[in-house]
Amino acid sequence: MVTTLMFLAIFILSVGRAAPLVAGTSFTAFLAPGLIIMAMAQNAFANTSSSLIISKVQGNIIDVLMPPLSPLEQTLAFAFGGVARGLAVGLAVGLAMLPFAPLAMVSPALVLYHGVMASLMLSLLGMIGGIWADKFDHMAAVTNFIVTPLSFLSGTFYSIDHLPPSLKLFALVNPFFYMIDGFRAGFIGHADSSIGLGIAVVGLVNLALSLLAYRMFKTGYKLKA
Repeated sequence: MVTTLMFLAIFILSVGRAAPLVAGTSFTAFLAPGLIIMAMAQNAFANTSSSLIISKVQGNIIDVLMPPLSPLEQTLAFAFGGVARGLAVGLAVGLAMLPFAPLAMVSPALVLYHGVMASLMLSLLGMIGGIWADKFDHMAAVTNFIVTPLSFLSGTFYSIDHLPPSLKLFALVNPFFYMIDGFRAGFIGHADSSIGLGIAVVGLVNLALSLLAYRMFKTGYKLKA
């Protein structure tokens, strides 16, 4: 939360009144939802990935596998644990930003859907990374080379309409862009892409990640060796 507020403060202080309108709204109003959902996603990812990799490294992963839970129940338990943390962080960050940024919701349904689905996406990705990783260096590689680049190149700090065609194309195939774009649209009423397409992309990506995470638990991949 502190990091997110620092990002907001740095942009406000550096750009200040000179910032042009973005998507018909102030830069602060445009930036704040992106920072909130980025904090939600990062914390959802950290929740599941750290839980699994620490259990594996310390050798107590057996405590997770021994209870009479099905692979589906294990998948859901980890996934929704990450979602709960993501939503809690999002609420806390949003409340902390209220004195500095306008956060009036145009569509609460869009905010709720993309908030939950973004937290779920990163929770599942953290789960998959945590199961795959054998040591903390592997988990750091997932964070540094997958999660962080996709987060920062997804329109968190800018509208993709300002990007050159090649980078705009990259943003349009980045699922992180759709979760941020839809979440922001719930606040400012403007989206850089089709909201319907974004809802579908986020849903399908989560379905694919859910099936992969379930398969990993079902087969015991790197868990029962």
